[in-house]
Amino acid sequence: MRKTIPIWVAITLIATIVLSACAPQATPTAAPTSAPVSAAPTSAPVAAPTTAPVVQPTTPPTAVPTEAPVAPGAPLPRSETLYFNGQQWGSVVCWNPYSSNCNNAMAIAQQDNSRVTMFETPYLYDMLDGKQYPLLADGPWAWNADKTAITFKLKKAAHWSDGTPVTADDVAYTWASNVKYGTNPGVNFKDYIDTITAVDPQTVEVKAKLDANGKAVNPLQVFSYLSNAYVIQKAWTQKLEARTGGDATKFLADPADDVVFSGPYHKFFADDTKVVLIRDDNYWGKDASMFGKLPAPKYLAHVIYKDNAAGTTALQAGEVDVSQQFNANVQDLWLKDNLPISTYLPDAPYMIGASLPTAFFNMASYGLDQLAVRKAIAIAVDYNTIIANAMTNQSPTFAQVPRSLMNPTPGEQALYDQSAVKDLQFAGNDIAGAKKLLDDAGIKVGPDGWRYYKGKKLTYVATCPNGWSDWQAAIEVVAAAGKAIGIDITTNYPEWSVYQTQVTNWPLPNKNFDIFMMWSDGAGPTQPWGRIDHLLNSKYAQTKSNWNGNWGGYKNPDADALINAIPSETDPAKLKADYTQLVKIYLTDIPSFTLMYRPQSFHTVNESVWTTFPHQNDGTNPAVPPLDLTDGWSIAGLYNLTLVKK
Repeated sequence: MRKTIPIWVAITLIATIVLSACAPQATPTAAPTSAPVSAAPTSAPVAAPTTAPVVQPTTPPTAVPTEAPVAPGAPLPRSETLYFNGQQWGSVVCWNPYSSNCNNAMAIAQQDNSRVTMFETPYLYDMLDGKQYPLLADGPWAWNADKTAITFKLKKAAHWSDGTPVTADDVAYTWASNVKYGTNPGVNFKDYIDTITAVDPQTVEVKAKLDANGKAVNPLQVFSYLSNAYVIQKAWTQKLEARTGGDATKFLADPADDVVFSGPYHKFFADDTKVVLIRDDNYWGKDASMFGKLPAPKYLAHVIYKDNAAGTTALQAGEVDVSQQFNANVQDLWLKDNLPISTYLPDAPYMIGASLPTAFFNMASYGLDQLAVRKAIAIAVDYNTIIANAMTNQSPTFAQVPRSLMNPTPGEQALYDQSAVKDLQFAGNDIAGAKKLLDDAGIKVGPDGWRYYKGKKLTYVATCPNGWSDWQAAIEVVAAAGKAIGIDITTNYPEWSVYQTQVTNWPLPNKNFDIFMMWSDGAGPTQPWGRIDHLLNSKYAQTKSNWNGNWGGYKNPDADALINAIPSETDPAKLKADYTQLVKIYLTDIPSFTLMYRPQSFHTVNESVWTTFPHQNDGTNPAVPPLDLTDGWSIAGLYNLTLVKK
């Protein structure tokens, strides 16, 4: 637990900014130089252990409570309940693991670090070391000789909540259903995975889709599926199909109150005030082949707070144990308020950075097809002000982690030659340099004080969704930078329902979307390739229903060729050269520019009831990442928790 008496020299504190819930994958701040190494693989990751290692607690484990559960909706015993905030906003819609519209954040999230409280994946991704550890799987997966198919086995101990075993047929039928009914995993992976079949009850074969040369289209995406997509019971899926008549819309909309699961928790209670999961004491993971015991909390509970301010108040009061929300000036909670509250890193930036919220230029807007204009705006922005105000220093600066296409983790930073792009990197607030750049390009200041290109005034609107306070604060700084160099930039904040429809459909509106913010990929098995693909690949440019990236419409065949080559490249030197060239292209053309670093997840804990949460250098092996004890390998943290001794 962090000491509750301030031990650091007083620092200048930034005014509190209340941040409402942000983009689905908005995630802040970069790791300092002493952060745990995160080795994001560029081809197949290091083979997972033959059995997932049990994280060793730093203190003796608390005995798992065995009391009978309370009645649903009744007060929960505090010593058996782990409380969360920042994940669940609004009432749960359904418990259907095939659906992407359940609004069920405590139970369902298929992503690079999938939420595995109720439903499980074959492997668990660990953002700290870039490896995939077996969960349902028994040992590492393996490519065949020509790298066109992966095989892996399932643990014999793994079973469903109805007591039947998890089998290869379940894995195969899940994939077939994902494709048939157009689920998110089906849509996202169907271009890379051909078939998934059961070799025998315990053995799964995943065949890659092949290109014209007989090689896997994208090996990175094939093994990424193994820690992204849930395994769902075949028998229950068939039951779901029977009652929905094979209709895809009905299949995905079914509430699935009878769903069978394999994870350690399941539905106990849910209404418009809170969601509670209860531990399955028959959970297979207590077998010696996995964790060897049950997770410590009997209940996982999430009160539905109206906003971040209410969530912060509950955290301060000890009513929340794990906070997955932005708590402005988080250091005040221990430095000023002397509360037993802490973050994964003891000092700024407090979190592990993985995501790059980015401002995109609309390449169709007048004048933004000119590099001098784009670059002048980008280098003039005062990023230190954004980090201090919007992020309250929960992000490293661009002087600490120079801009590229990589997140701040050491593993990604090592994948490009920083010295080769040093002259292209910029830390911001370079007003003089921006003015000179525009002057040299002949984009002069007119009598009214504004700059003109070919006789037309440069005037733009910078925008982001209304209520996303950190993004709005950042956009205001972008607008201020424009005015400082003679480019008239105003701001506009539409509601998300309007914003997302317009940003994801080309052509962008001819007003209000000249400069606009969207997110980028966080840490995952395909990174940094996936992030770069989404930022630069021409296949996404100028398309409709585009939730992938490159929303500004940038096209560059040289970048496309490098992006397409990387997934099959295995030579580390060639990979580094390719990534370096992509960074050069990005920082030369500036089709977009990152405004801040954000953590993969906000992860702040109150240790008044529970302790032994994941912290930097806590002695766990593999190190448990700060992903709120619900996502990917972070679930291992639930097995380390102990009650605070009174």
